[in-house]
Amino acid sequence: MQKVQILTAREAADLINDDDVITVSSSSALGCPDSVLAGIGQRFEETSHPVNLTSVHPIAAGDMYGVKGIDHIARPGLLRKVIAGSYPSGPSSAEPPLIWQMIERDEVEAYNFPSGVIYQMHRTAAAKQPGVFTQVGLDTFIDPRLQGGRMNGTTPASHVETATLAGKEWLFFPTIIPNVAIIRATTADEYGNLTFEDEGSPLGALDLAYAAHNNGGVVIAQVKRLAEAGSLHPQHVRVPGILVDAVVIAEDQLQTTLTPNDPAISGQLRRPLSSLPHIGFSLEKITARRAAQELKAGEIVNLGFGVSALVPHVLVEENQGREVSWVIEQGAVGGVPLLDFAFGCAQNPDAIMPSIDQFTLLQGGGFHRSLLSFLEIDRHGNVNVHHLPKKRHVTAGVGGFADITSSAPEIIFMGAFTAGRRDITAGANGLDIRADGPFTKLVNDVSAVTFSGPRALARGQKVKYITERAVLELTADGLVVTEIAPGVDLQKDVLDRCEFPLIVSADLRTMDLALFADDPVGLHLPTLPLHERIEQRTASLAAH
Repeated sequence: MQKVQILTAREAADLINDDDVITVSSSSALGCPDSVLAGIGQRFEETSHPVNLTSVHPIAAGDMYGVKGIDHIARPGLLRKVIAGSYPSGPSSAEPPLIWQMIERDEVEAYNFPSGVIYQMHRTAAAKQPGVFTQVGLDTFIDPRLQGGRMNGTTPASHVETATLAGKEWLFFPTIIPNVAIIRATTADEYGNLTFEDEGSPLGALDLAYAAHNNGGVVIAQVKRLAEAGSLHPQHVRVPGILVDAVVIAEDQLQTTLTPNDPAISGQLRRPLSSLPHIGFSLEKITARRAAQELKAGEIVNLGFGVSALVPHVLVEENQGREVSWVIEQGAVGGVPLLDFAFGCAQNPDAIMPSIDQFTLLQGGGFHRSLLSFLEIDRHGNVNVHHLPKKRHVTAGVGGFADITSSAPEIIFMGAFTAGRRDITAGANGLDIRADGPFTKLVNDVSAVTFSGPRALARGQKVKYITERAVLELTADGLVVTEIAPGVDLQKDVLDRCEFPLIVSADLRTMDLALFADDPVGLHLPTLPLHERIEQRTASLAAH
C-alpha cells in the first residue's frame, strides 16, 4: 500500500484548482478542518488563486467564537458559490461573519438546504446517481415555488426542482460532484487510514471522501497526529487510506470550540451526571420543564439548539437523566446533549453514528418526538426558525430542522411568547408579567416558512407550541390554547398579544405551579411499554 503525502496546510491548498467544487466536513467547530481552510485563504492572499470556488457544507464550518472555518475562504473572487445546511451564527450585537457579509452584499451565490439532504447528495455523487428525491422541504422556503433555498438576490433559481413520482410530490436535488473533499480525523497512519477516537462525531467524512474520490477528485484529511503504517486497528478505521490523497497535521486542533479534548464527548470516558453544571432558573427553564412533562421513559427523542437543548439537563436535575434516549443530528445517540459551544456533542453517548446514518433515522421518522425552537409562528401553524431580517447571522439556517420535522411523529416547538426587552418574573404564584416584550412572535404570516403547518396536518403529525405563558396545539381549525400559566391573564397576556385569533380550548388548564419555582418539580416520567412503542411506530408509518 502506498504511503500518503504529508503536507502543510498551505501545500495542501495547492491541490485545489480554479473553479473547483470543494466539500467540507464540519459542524461549527466540531470536526472543522480549520487549518486546511486557513491554508486556502493564505494561498489566495499570496497568489490570487484559487478563484471561483463552490463550497459545500452539510453543516456549518466554523463559528463566531474563535474557529473561523468558512470565513477563511469568504472572500470575493475566491468564493463564487456556497451551498450549506447552516452558517456560523451568534449574538445580534456581534459583527456578522464574513460569509454573512458577502451574502448580504450579493457578493456570493448562497443556498441553504437541509443538512440531511446535502449528505445524501454526496452519496448520490459517489454512486453516480442523478440526485436525491425527497419530501423534505416541501411547502417551505426550500421549495422552488417559494424561495428555493436562495439566500440573496444574486443567487439563481437552480439546484432544486419539483417532481411527481409514484403519484406523490417530491423535491429533486441534482447531484453535486465535488473535486475536493476536506475532512478531519484524530489520527492518520502513514497509509492514510483515519481514526476518530478524539472526535465528537465522524460527521460525514466517509461520504464526502467517497464523493470526491469516486469522481476523480482529491481528498485532504486534517489530523492531530501521525501513526506508524498499519498500526491502527482496522475496526477503528472510519475512512480507509485508499480514499485519502494528502494528510495535514494540526496538533492543536480543538475537539470543539473552547474544548481541546473531553474524553466524555468522544466516548472514551463516562463522567457522573452530577458533573454537569446546574441550569440557572429562568423563563427558558420553565419552558423546558413544561416540555419535559411531555416525555415518557424509554422514548427516542430528538432535540435542536436553543431552549430545547435545556430539556435533557432538566431531566438530569429531576433524576430522570437516563430515562430518554436522545438523538442529535451530528451523530450522538444517548447520553446528555451538551449546551452552548459544545452543542452537537453529548456527554456519555451510547453510540456515535455518522451524521448521514443519523439522518436516515430522522428522515424516516424512527423516533417518538422532536423538541425544537422557533422564532415565529403564524395563523397556519407555520414556523420560522431560520430567518431574522436585518440580523440574519443570529440564526444558523435550516440545518437538520427540515429533515427532522418532515417525518417526526410528534413535534414540540419551544420559545418565548414575545420578543424584545421585557420584565417578567416567576415565583410561587406563577408568572408576573410587569412589562411585556414589544414584539409578538405569533404573527399573521411568518417572514419565511421553515416548517409547514398545513403539510404537518396532512401528514397526521401532532404539533404543540410551548412558551413560558401558554401551551398551544395545531388543529385543522387553527391554533388552540390548551394551557396558560398561573398568574397570566388569558385575554391581556395571551389573546391580545397575538396578531391572529386563537381558539381557547373548552378544557383550558393551568400549567403546573411547580414549574415556576426554583426547586425540582418532582418529575417522574411514565414508562412507555414495548407494545406502545411498536404501535406508535406503526401509526407513524401509516400516516406517511
